[in-house]
Amino acid sequence: MEKVFKLILKEKEIECKFNNLAEQANGQIITRIGDTVLLTTVVMGEERPDFGFFPLTVEFEEKYYAAGKIKGARFIKREGKPSDEAICTARLIDRSIRPRFSADFTREVQVISAVFSWDNENDPDILGLIGSSLALSISDIPWQGPLAAVRVGRVNNEFILNPTYEQRKESDLDIVFAGALDQGNLLINMIEGGAKEVKEETIIQALDFAKEFLEKIIYFQQDIIKEIGKEKISLQKKEVNTEFEKIVKDFLKQKLENVLFEQKADKTRINDLKKELTLLIQENYPEYISLALQIMDKEIDYLIHKNILDQEKRVDQRKLDEIRPISCQVGLFPRTHGSGLFCRGKTKGLSILTLGAPGDQQLVEGMEVAGKKRFMHHYNFPPYSVGEAKPLRGPGRREIGHGLLAEKALEPLIPEFEVFPYTIRIVSEMISSNGSTSMASVSSSSLALMDAGVPIKRPAAGIAVGLIKKNNKEYKLLTDIQGPEDHHGDMDFKIAGTTQGITALQMDVKIDGITKEIIEKALERGKKAREEILAIIIKTLDKPRENLSVYAPRILTLQINPEKIREVIGPGGKVINEIIDQTGVEIDIEPSGLVFITSEKQEAAEQALKWVQNIVREVVVGEVFEGKVQRILDFGAFVEILPGQDGLIHISKLSNKRVNKVEDIVKVGDLVSVKVISIDEQGRINLSLLEKNNKQ
Repeated sequence: MEKVFKLILKEKEIECKFNNLAEQANGQIITRIGDTVLLTTVVMGEERPDFGFFPLTVEFEEKYYAAGKIKGARFIKREGKPSDEAICTARLIDRSIRPRFSADFTREVQVISAVFSWDNENDPDILGLIGSSLALSISDIPWQGPLAAVRVGRVNNEFILNPTYEQRKESDLDIVFAGALDQGNLLINMIEGGAKEVKEETIIQALDFAKEFLEKIIYFQQDIIKEIGKEKISLQKKEVNTEFEKIVKDFLKQKLENVLFEQKADKTRINDLKKELTLLIQENYPEYISLALQIMDKEIDYLIHKNILDQEKRVDQRKLDEIRPISCQVGLFPRTHGSGLFCRGKTKGLSILTLGAPGDQQLVEGMEVAGKKRFMHHYNFPPYSVGEAKPLRGPGRREIGHGLLAEKALEPLIPEFEVFPYTIRIVSEMISSNGSTSMASVSSSSLALMDAGVPIKRPAAGIAVGLIKKNNKEYKLLTDIQGPEDHHGDMDFKIAGTTQGITALQMDVKIDGITKEIIEKALERGKKAREEILAIIIKTLDKPRENLSVYAPRILTLQINPEKIREVIGPGGKVINEIIDQTGVEIDIEPSGLVFITSEKQEAAEQALKWVQNIVREVVVGEVFEGKVQRILDFGAFVEILPGQDGLIHISKLSNKRVNKVEDIVKVGDLVSVKVISIDEQGRINLSLLEKNNKQ
């Protein structure tokens, strides 16, 4: 039996359809806005207490057929690994729903949102989050929902709900808010977005705008749950062996406090204490080693909360709004085009920038996007950064997510293509990590951009603001959270931007959610910290270098008549390939007639530029050229006066006297001086041979 529920939001209709399409899943729903349609399913697996963590996996699948496309790769037509955008959407959903599972729930859960239809107008990510909430809420899986999500844009100072792709291009704001109701009050538990240097108060205004719609979506879901929701399975409360728990706590008592606060939470000392505890338990209770480590983890959590709430005492003795010591360097390597090192405490981000030709742009092909990308930021997190020995793998979801977050923070500062036609790639290597590496990569990348001479508007920096919360009235905000505060704290709010405003936000929590008041104060903290960091960055390098690295390619540009493009390319690419082979340059031509010539050698670029200029040059009657005889026919000789441009010397124009045979005057390969005497309607050039005694 099929049931359909509908909700109108700002003239857009959200449709939720329930049927038995995926009847073996614990919960399923089909959601729709416009002609964008998703199927979201949730499945619960077996109990996995041995994991030591909640085994939740979230997948977001983009199907090419949803957009009426066949994958462009010649040999592989099946969808492969998810796109970076799909991975970030899956992370967005995960970060929203994960905090609302009980700590006592250890059964494996998988959430899959698959796009079945896409209308080129409505982004499916919001539907994926709403669908995940509803599928979980109506299933028998224990979950403390529902929650809602909306995207907010702003065009001409007017906020727009769930803007279309076209509206987002014009928007100076693109933020997703997710939240749930707690005793009738809205709590926000996830924020993700970018902006074009907007003020903190604009973010709060966007949240105020979103609040009404978030509540409507939650009430809408609550009505659906009442009508078709399944009864939840009962949670098995973890039995606590109080005697064993006391043994562990007695062992940890003063040792843990000392390691955390007197030894500045040194990771090695914490690990040494874990080893001591493991040896003790292994001797007497070998089957409880995992439980003992869980108890120790909870004790760390308790001590961090207690000391910060009661005494404002952090693990490294800093004040609550104090940033760790910062240092910066630029120009670290002789052959790279730009580099920047940003150190904040033990967190050290090294960014290296490479400049390329317009043709080096990344070709992007996906369900939602197809085109070129000229600015890329990639983030790497090698195992040595945390003192571990692990196999090197390709980038995981975390690396991709952090890389795109920093890219989003820097994107508004990158000069327009017309001003700086380079392809820009930055790779941020996290060579040492102790919290907030993604925000460190924003700062180190700003340094690398300026070191390379990229004319960015101004540098950006990022900071992570944490939270230790007892309730909505009793809480403490922490500026620049590090390892233990990140792991055991209640919030990670990453805020990036410039002196002019915010360019990127990402917030997730480990609790039910936070209030507007906490968000406002966190943004204030973020602004203060950002300005402190930027002051240090500017002391290191206050503006982009005036000159590019000697090893960076040089790009010369030339605007030609679009009708002349085929002449530059030549039949089968003959002409352009000859230029490239002879000079060693790269040539990219836009349909508008804009030509980009890229070379590591200035002379080669100038040689190629002159070659192209000669090809497209408009010949004028009366001009004189030194040309080479290319062909001889009975009625005259063809002379190449410019690359790719020939003119005809009619036999009658070879001499003042009568000429019986063309070869009597010129031969193939001769260099001759000629004068343009006419150009006919078809653009054919007629020449006259010039001789010393010629008086033409």
